[in-house]
This record gives sequence, C-alpha cells and structure tokens, in this order.
Amino acid sequence: MFLLPSLCRSLGTKKARELTHTELDVPYGAGGGEKVDYYMPTSYSMDVSLVMYIHGGYWQCLSKEESGFMAITMMHKEVVVAAVDYDIAPKGNMDWIVSQIRRAVVAAMEFTCFRVPLYLCGHSAGAHLAAMVLSTDWSQYSITPKINGALLVSGIYDLLPILSTDVNELVKMTEEVALRNSPMKLLPELKQSSPNCNIVVAVAEHDSPEFRKQSEEYYRDLKELGLNVLLEDVPNTDHFNIIEQLTDGEFHLTQVEHQHHHCHSAK
Repeated sequence: MFLLPSLCRSLGTKKARELTHTELDVPYGAGGGEKVDYYMPTSYSMDVSLVMYIHGGYWQCLSKEESGFMAITMMHKEVVVAAVDYDIAPKGNMDWIVSQIRRAVVAAMEFTCFRVPLYLCGHSAGAHLAAMVLSTDWSQYSITPKINGALLVSGIYDLLPILSTDVNELVKMTEEVALRNSPMKLLPELKQSSPNCNIVVAVAEHDSPEFRKQSEEYYRDLKELGLNVLLEDVPNTDHFNIIEQLTDGEFHLTQVEHQHHHCHSAK
C-alpha cells in the first residue's frame, strides 16, 4: 500500500537533489542507518530556518530516500530541509527509534551551528516520532534545541491500540513500551519541554476513524494544557496524499507552517 505514494516521494526526492545544494548521508551516530540528508536553500541569510522531516511507514517502511520531496517547495524560502533515517523494524525497536530521532535533532542543530529556528514535520509514524521529540527531557542530551513549530500530519499518539494489530508483529511492543512511547501519555513532559512551540495537528478528511479520533483527542489535550495548537481537518485528502500535497507551495498546510514561522519571527 506504500508503493504509489513512496514512488511519488522518491521522484520528488530525486528532483530535489538535482535542484538544491545537498549534504547527503551525514551521520548522527555510529549505526549504518543513522544518517541525515540536508537540502540547502538557493540563498542563505540571517533568517534561514531548519525543517526536519520524519517519514512514516508504521516504523517498518520507507526511508530518507523518499523524504526530501518537500525541499523543492522550500528551496527559495531560506529553509534547510533535513530528511532523517532511522532503523525501521524489526532492526529497530520503538525505544531505539525514538532515541535515534532525538539524537538526530541534536545533530541537526550542531550541523547548523545552533543558530537557526527548528521546525519538525512528521507524517503518520513520523508524526508520532515528532511528538515524542516534543516530549523529550533534554537534560540527558548535550544541548536543548529550541523547537519553534511542529506539523504533525495524520499521526498516531496512543500506541496501545496497535498492540493487537498486524503492525506490532514486526515492531514487537509490549504494553510497557507502548505506554512510555505514547505522546498522549507524556503531556506533562511536552508542556515542560516545548511550552512555546507552535503545533499543528493535521488530519485527512478520509483518514481512518482511529487516526481521526487520535488526532482530535491529542489536539484537545494540548489545547487544555494551554499550548499553542491548531487542528487542521484537511478536506479532499486521505492518509497518503495529505503529505503528498505538502510539495505544493500553495497547499494549506504549507501556508500554516509558514504563518507559524513568520508569527514567531515577529515576536
């Protein structure tokens, strides 16, 4: 079911590599899968920002080779796009994958010399991982990144319903693992770590009932905490093409992300 969407993203990534300046396969750890691709804007200024894209695929499919597609839209907007790889299941378990993404964020900030605003964008399982980044205790790391915004697209925020599905055959989560890696169970940690982050929780009109339910509940939970959060229910989209349309610079979600950036810059 990932074939057609991943083909579109692969072609978009190939085009992005042709049109932008790139630094590919930059390591953020010692593991073979711990690499980030950086797509540079056509011009640099003091206003450059960093967008890290975290791919989905139920933690067991896809890679950074299909994750550079949005750099085409961003190349004239003074944005560095970072497409991150992680060890998909069964090689990587959930605890390990979450720790990899957190280390990738630290490495990306080091790559850009700490000075740029950071925005996260994740789709499906990638939205789950982005939400876990927002809930990080950064005292355990060498730096505390300032994450200005997060675009969480068709995400999974409570892993407990996955335990009894086919997805868990490869991911192999126990209830304990699912609980400690569920963003919906880590709301105090998120408020402590990312109190000023502008968060967009986006869901497709034709997402499955479980995806829609989780997105709506996570949005409500964040809103009740007093966080800066928007819910975007995107019409005429499904679980896959909602992220495909991020390659369109006029698409609503892209505009929301830019609005958050400009609002923060104006403060």
